[in-house]
Amino acid sequence: MARARHGTVRGPGYLPCMLIREVSDGTDLDQVLMVREIDKRVKRDGGEFLRLTLGDRSGQVVAMVWDGVPDVAPLVAAGQPVRVVGRYVVHPRYGPQVNLQALRPAEPGSYELDDLLDGPLRNAEQMEGDLRELVATVRQPHLHALLERLIGAGADRWPAYRDAPAAKFYHQAYRHGLLEHCLTVGQAVSAISATFPGIDRDVAVTGALLHDIGKLDAYTDDPANIELTDDGRLQGEIALGYYRVRREIEEIGGFPPSLAKELLHIILSHHGTHEHGSPVLPATREATLVHMIDNLGGRLGSFDRLEKELREGERWSSFDRALGGGAYFGGHDALEEASRRDAA
Repeated sequence: MARARHGTVRGPGYLPCMLIREVSDGTDLDQVLMVREIDKRVKRDGGEFLRLTLGDRSGQVVAMVWDGVPDVAPLVAAGQPVRVVGRYVVHPRYGPQVNLQALRPAEPGSYELDDLLDGPLRNAEQMEGDLRELVATVRQPHLHALLERLIGAGADRWPAYRDAPAAKFYHQAYRHGLLEHCLTVGQAVSAISATFPGIDRDVAVTGALLHDIGKLDAYTDDPANIELTDDGRLQGEIALGYYRVRREIEEIGGFPPSLAKELLHIILSHHGTHEHGSPVLPATREATLVHMIDNLGGRLGSFDRLEKELREGERWSSFDRALGGGAYFGGHDALEEASRRDAA
């Protein structure tokens, strides 16, 4: 048996796979894909059909089950792999889809989970090292103590923070996504704090690293099937994050009340508007900075997601709800051409 990535072992029935973004029109498929979503619908004649969203680490594709729904339904579950036999086609109106011939159970050893799950460009170990370096620069003793209690290497919730997704759909919706997002926001906030006067860097960086900590309670911990928890639906990630940080602050002796107010305000206001879920609007320099960089990080994360799904030669993505339009990636061609000229 072949040794796969991260120490997993491929079974003798391992199915070589093509990444979704590399498959071309008319390609026959026989490989394992992850079931991302299942939408049960009703035909005009009253019968049921399924719209499946299937994917791997490079993108996703739709497959329709028109007949035999009772037989197929037990084979498919959101967040679970399934063996897909069919033909990949690009419909002139509906876009890429798989014309299914069969769906079968995904046998153990026939796939690598890493091939089916999206993930960050940097590995978790590198990001953790960068996080530890950033936390070490926070000199205010109470803020530093708070960070160690919540996301320090020995913190109870550190493994969850390290592994959690940052979202369900739009950006960093994969394992280690929360770590990647909060670290990126924290690093950017740290850099910009030195540019604009009047910003308390320690408060801003601490707020950046903790602004989304409520997602540990708001989302399930299964990276293959990211869903809101009951608490996430009932209370929301901002309220959950606020209470988690406030409880921890109350356990730290002598934590200055004014410092607690400034930090908790960042968490409560980081979505920026009432319409986007913030109970209050950013009212300090630090809260405004974290909100702006958080929003920027989310939007740029959408570009990363869309670029992974582009096919060879494509420059424009399809319409994306998070961006309000398509994303353009043709500038990379000019950069590559300039690099080739410089090399010559």
